[in-house]
Amino acid sequence: QVQLVESGGGLVQPGGSLRLSCAASGSIFSIYAMGWYRQAPGKQRDLVATVTSGGSTNYTDSAKGRFTISRDNAKNTVYLKMNSLKPEDTAVYYCMGNIATMRSRFAGINYWGKGTLVTVSS
Repeated sequence: QVQLVESGGGLVQPGGSLRLSCAASGSIFSIYAMGWYRQAPGKQRDLVATVTSGGSTNYTDSAKGRFTISRDNAKNTVYLKMNSLKPEDTAVYYCMGNIATMRSRFAGINYWGKGTLVTVSS
């Protein structure tokens, strides 16, 4: 009914940059908050950053000053620009969208993408 598809991951050297994208599609009535999470090998999935439909953003301490989350509401797309990448940023990055569907217009549900791998290594 709703799909989120991430792109933009890959291998980058320490200090480099990447831009992740996540496009939502399907039977969408409205998208509320969107966010990026990440899961490193052997660890739990953690929040990276979120952005509301109005553009208000929130970052974890590890992302502040290095990552920028943004969204294009017309394209149902959220982005994560990552600068000054470190080896500890290596993880699978997941997109999340709190989305109300055409069938359920007044209740947002969290939908997840399948993830995109970011590897920071020399």
